[in-house]
Amino acid sequence: MSSETAKAATRRRLLRSPWIHVLLALLVVSLVQGFLVKVYSVPSGSMEQTLNVGDRVLVNRIAYTGSAPQRGDVVVFRKPTGWGPAPDRGALRTGVGWFGELTGIGPANTEYLVKRVAGLPGDTVECCDSSGQVTVNGAPVAEPYVFEDLAFVGGRTDCSTTARSPRCFGPILLGEDQYLLLGDHRSNSEDSVTSCRSVGSQPSCVKTAGRADIIGRVDGFLFPLNKWGSAHTLTVHGRGHVP
Repeated sequence: MSSETAKAATRRRLLRSPWIHVLLALLVVSLVQGFLVKVYSVPSGSMEQTLNVGDRVLVNRIAYTGSAPQRGDVVVFRKPTGWGPAPDRGALRTGVGWFGELTGIGPANTEYLVKRVAGLPGDTVECCDSSGQVTVNGAPVAEPYVFEDLAFVGGRTDCSTTARSPRCFGPILLGEDQYLLLGDHRSNSEDSVTSCRSVGSQPSCVKTAGRADIIGRVDGFLFPLNKWGSAHTLTVHGRGHVP
């Protein structure tokens, strides 16, 4: 057998190897999740009923190529430092997370959060107007997706009464590259304004994310099957109500 024939035979054996098929599959998955569409598991109930715990969502990683996030978008973002301490992980979990970061399969070491964009750079966001609505630049925003909001009763427990509504915050003026993010399950969400809902809170109470923190827009579901391929309430936007 000539050397060229032997090399060709070796290449054929390699191509038929199941390990090569596994490596190629991992490479394809890594490229797709790294640059196009990534699958995330919803870890908490802060976005109920839009997203429920355990939902697998499809995050469009090129949604903001040449554009910026819009009010009402549901986005996945890296947890900024100011949002709380990172968990203490052992060597085994760190190794698993490294594999997840590399391939997009399984848990990662980076913490990710999912919220809805409520304010853009330059916006002034506040709650509440006389009917209990969030306002952006002085205009009320329709939020049909909000689930189990904090208590608000006009004239009894609102933003001007002695017994102040826990729904109230702001006004918050967002600076350059600051995005304000809120959970749809408003009474069960650790979000941008959690620390700003008390009387006398300081301007530094707000937690924001920058454009570089935002991974992409949630555009659909992989699981459960009854939501498969559906945008559900993800396409509801408040920006049409804001001047």
